[in-house]
Amino acid sequence: MRIRAFAAVMAATVALPCFVQAADLEVTHWWTSGGEAAAVKELASAFNATGNKWVDGAIAGSGGTARPIMISRITGGDPMGATQFNHGRQAEELVQSGLMRDLSDVAEKGKWKEVIKPANLLDSCTFEGKIYCAPINIHSWQWLWLSNAAFKTAGVAVPKDWNEFVAAAPALKKAGIQPLALGGQPWQANGLFDTLLISLGGKDLYEKVYKDKDAKVAAGPEMAKIFAAADKARELAKGSNVQDWNQATNMVLTGKAGGQVMGDWAQGEFSLAGKTAGTDYTCLPGLGINDVLTTNGDAIYFPLLKDEAKSEAQNVLAETIVDPKLQVAFNLKKGSVPIRGDIDMAAANDCMKKGIAIIAKGNTATSTDQLVSADTQKQKEDLMSEFFSSSISVKDAQARFVDIISSAD
Repeated sequence: MRIRAFAAVMAATVALPCFVQAADLEVTHWWTSGGEAAAVKELASAFNATGNKWVDGAIAGSGGTARPIMISRITGGDPMGATQFNHGRQAEELVQSGLMRDLSDVAEKGKWKEVIKPANLLDSCTFEGKIYCAPINIHSWQWLWLSNAAFKTAGVAVPKDWNEFVAAAPALKKAGIQPLALGGQPWQANGLFDTLLISLGGKDLYEKVYKDKDAKVAAGPEMAKIFAAADKARELAKGSNVQDWNQATNMVLTGKAGGQVMGDWAQGEFSLAGKTAGTDYTCLPGLGINDVLTTNGDAIYFPLLKDEAKSEAQNVLAETIVDPKLQVAFNLKKGSVPIRGDIDMAAANDCMKKGIAIIAKGNTATSTDQLVSADTQKQKEDLMSEFFSSSISVKDAQARFVDIISSAD
């Protein structure tokens, strides 16, 4: 990854465009946990510094709760000024329907194609050659977060990989500690399963299933091993009794749980709590087995507006998002990796540096949000939510998974 002096980045002055007049711009998002709110504050402050005003439209809950509300407002003729979606196909139909702003001029002015890395981030924003969103970060799901205190209490060494974590579970249980923390929202169960797939099964298996949509492979023995691992994870997660992802993260923070499989946004919660990577907690990318990270994350889309001042403010926000100084400030708080390869993240903690190094080496894969439609993703979430919260058999779950892959688009 190309590096520039951190001091120079932090001292850089944001070059702002001339605009008709300042405007209030409502921005909807689901960044509501402590670490996420801290990151949003950085973005809002940077935008407000341009003379415009950030009107916060936070929607409590997860993306699954927020997205239908966002989409309904846009299609119903009550669009916000800007809105969060994940990288991928979540806004695909809105773009195809002509309801979103074309940012190609802003992107060309900012040389986005040169500075935004990896290229598939911008590819996810592109439809028929035009750019419709501003990527703001790179998030990866494939992390195992461990409480060092929990393993000390249990009298066992902090695991170095998923297999050691599973082996340490009995000692955790004996000490009255929840082995694996897992929230009750469907997307969490789905993310856990997909992390097991790519981290234990490897990138080739992951891509055959989700990129090639090979139903024969999905029904095969290699995927049977992944479902067996998911069955073990289901056993370790029993007793979590929390709903939100950050509640599960807090169980690890407080030593009430040994670990959590969650995206790197969990770092924001550890940081906000004043915890130190390597001392208070341990992070294992690729579950300590396979250092491959998916490059998903968040992007900001801009609904088409009739108000000229607000439309110009949209351009300013898009430029602010990609600005090097904001990229450093936002991602340090969010726990994510910047979308630019030309900035210095020397201030990042050890876990974030691990992620940056893996991505810089090109050990990446495309996320399922980009490989399958929102409908297919929802079917997967429903299945995994049921699997992790019930006694459905591994065999039946795999058969239903095969049906989903067979009709995936």
